[in-house]
Amino acid sequence: MNGKISQDLIDIYQRDGVVLIKGLFADHVSDLRRGIETNMKEPGRFASENLVEGETGRFFDDYCNWDRIPEFEQLVRNSIVGEVAAQLMTSRSAQVFHDHVLVKEPGTSKPTPWHQDRPYYFVEGKQTVSFWLPLDPVSDATLRCVTGSHKWEKSVLPVRWLTNSNFYPNEDEYMPVPDPDIENMPIVEWAMEPGDAVAFNFGILHGARGNNSKARRRAFSLRLVGDDARYIERAGPTSPPYPGHGMKAGDRLREDWFPTVYSSQI
Repeated sequence: MNGKISQDLIDIYQRDGVVLIKGLFADHVSDLRRGIETNMKEPGRFASENLVEGETGRFFDDYCNWDRIPEFEQLVRNSIVGEVAAQLMTSRSAQVFHDHVLVKEPGTSKPTPWHQDRPYYFVEGKQTVSFWLPLDPVSDATLRCVTGSHKWEKSVLPVRWLTNSNFYPNEDEYMPVPDPDIENMPIVEWAMEPGDAVAFNFGILHGARGNNSKARRRAFSLRLVGDDARYIERAGPTSPPYPGHGMKAGDRLREDWFPTVYSSQI
């Protein structure tokens, strides 16, 4: 697939904050599967097992490994992801923010809780995009997104997945985590094949069911930011924390840690 996407997809993304792109990463599925196996055998410093007593299966996640796992770096540096990201964001450029691996083994009861990514991050801007791509066919355990939630006036309270405790002390600045099913919010979800991708804004409320099937559900996510993204101070350590980054409020993300992977001026 080349790096040009239709204006219809861009318009949907700008309006809804989320869009499905079929086959976007079809050429990278085998490589990413190998990368995930390496990641699970050699977890990074942020790796987590997201089950508590009484829950079944295995829910592994890890992030910020693209610069140490060659298969992930290949996607970041030598694919169309940056160009597609820039088009969706209507940005002249695209910087990589970080990668995220999420694996739910067969029979995993724990869902991915409803959340927005934006409150966890130290970056703000309208030009953001996450690509979520399954490396196994998915139907019931697919990603679920609330359309238009990236335009809400208040962000949703970020919580820790294992303890359900507040991530920051200033919880009054956030809205409570909603239940989109009960509140009849406009949820989109798609049955997906390996290589398909859901692209969504950092402000989109999203989650996923547990994996009650007999097959694995491996997913790889890559987050990028555009021209207007700036570092912002939060009320506590962010996720990812990136200790020692040295940035100040209002700075562009530092290029040596968050390289530009596409620029229309090159």
